[in-house]
Amino acid sequence: MTSAPHPGGRFVGREHHFPLRIYFEDTDFSGLVYHANYLRYMERARSDMLKCAGIDQRAAFEAGEGVYAVSELDIKYKRPARFDDLLCVISTVEKLGGATVVIHQRVMLGDEMLTDARVVAAFLSREGRPKRQPKPWIAAFETLLPKEPKH
Repeated sequence: MTSAPHPGGRFVGREHHFPLRIYFEDTDFSGLVYHANYLRYMERARSDMLKCAGIDQRAAFEAGEGVYAVSELDIKYKRPARFDDLLCVISTVEKLGGATVVIHQRVMLGDEMLTDARVVAAFLSREGRPKRQPKPWIAAFETLLPKEPKH
């Protein structure tokens, strides 16, 4: 049995672009996107980025290897999105550690940044303790890191 094509985002160079539309259910009584929904959009985009990079979180979890959890989040809301807006979450890997990865995420409406965030995801054992990320995953992330400028 073949799996259906992945309907989510795609890489453009080292950036992962994840498109989404704002539905009525995403908005609050004022007609603006509720602030917590941006966290959902960014979570979906991060998960999609990992899948597109060849990282199978589900298999790792089911095999008892570990799982990612957000350990830090810094977010700035610049301007709200509204019903029917077409947005794009752009995610880039900024920094890689043995057990962590820092991902910069921007929620964009065309060329305008609505939300700017940095997320630290820690790889955890079943017991909830930090654990080294699998070597193939580190290798995948390394291909997404920005190139160091030559001096």
